Amino acid sequence: MQPNKLMNAMFLEDHILHHITERASTDSAPYYLYDTGLIRDHCRAFRKIEYKEKEIHFATMANIHPEFLRIVREEGLGVFVNSLMHLEAVMEAGFGGEKIIFTSSGQSRENMLAAGQQGVQVNLDSPAQLELWNELFPGVPVGIRCNIGDQIDVSVNHAGAFIGKNSRLGFTLEEISHIDHRSGIKGLHLYAGTDIFDLDYLFSCYEALVEISRDFPAIEYLNFGGGFGVAENNEKQFDFETYGIRLTALMESVSDSKGRKVKLILEPGRIIGGAAGYFICKVTDVKERENVRLVGVNASVAQFSRPLLYPEIARHPVYIIRNEQVLQDSELQMHTIFGCSTYSRDILRSKIDLPAVQKGDMVVFGNAGSYCASSYCQFLGFPKPEEVFL
Repeated sequence: MQPNKLMNAMFLEDHILHHITERASTDSAPYYLYDTGLIRDHCRAFRKIEYKEKEIHFATMANIHPEFLRIVREEGLGVFVNSLMHLEAVMEAGFGGEKIIFTSSGQSRENMLAAGQQGVQVNLDSPAQLELWNELFPGVPVGIRCNIGDQIDVSVNHAGAFIGKNSRLGFTLEEISHIDHRSGIKGLHLYAGTDIFDLDYLFSCYEALVEISRDFPAIEYLNFGGGFGVAENNEKQFDFETYGIRLTALMESVSDSKGRKVKLILEPGRIIGGAAGYFICKVTDVKERENVRLVGVNASVAQFSRPLLYPEIARHPVYIIRNEQVLQDSELQMHTIFGCSTYSRDILRSKIDLPAVQKGDMVVFGNAGSYCASSYCQFLGFPKPEEVFL
């Protein structure tokens, strides 16, 4: 992996640029393009964490494409799912048993029964869910999701509250204290938030979960979830090296206190493929306004939906290709890129400085490998874009 190259918003790897320009000569339909090498590099960054007794499970909400799943399976990762549809998809992709983690909330009897019968790792979300599990699978150990927010200074993420009094997710500390049969709890699960770069904050969450684990003598694993930062416009990178050193030290300490190895589980999602993906479309219209150029493209936020889901924070880097070159003009103008529907919020990128875009240019959005194609919707009536892997 060469993260420094990703820092330059005007830079595209030669093989990515070549593919885009070659395809544009015969097909201008919008599509997603993935750099398989970068996906593998990010998988390996997690596998390199020195603590030996570990499992890395890719969170499939980020991308459920069969080829993406094949790549992460080849790299030795398991998967994390939160629905029966995704459970079926990963099983079709060759995952099974302990390679699958199923964690959800508000599960019906039917859903819980279907997940539990597959022999996958299950984490439950509430005392009522634990009661239902014990009814359906008496004597079968299970994991629980923990809300540790009362123990730390909670950080509210842009996507919502994942822990603390404002979060709907997980067992509260009080609920955890009332669990009667603690020997039936196989592991503890945590999700601290999303797009986190602050290692001190992450480890304050981890240490709170470790503290809870002291009251569960039979636990086999600590699952610290995901939330690893992927910066908009690639202006910074997650510090894998320091993270791995601190995490290994923490888990060695936990294992020493238990007198046996406790398994470490992580669930990276967007960080695995986010920077490896691009969304490509074509300029079909340009409108001149007093302070901004309005650029119409042959795509919609229904197809590239992260800007629709997170309009306040989704700031994907933009590359403009003309005559097989990425434009590098020093004179930049304010642009807003809009989609080809009449929906007022069909905005793919708002108020970005770019070289003067022209009709016929190709527009490439970076950081599009996660939570983009996977969140396509039929709202506006556009086809799901093709996904291509290089």
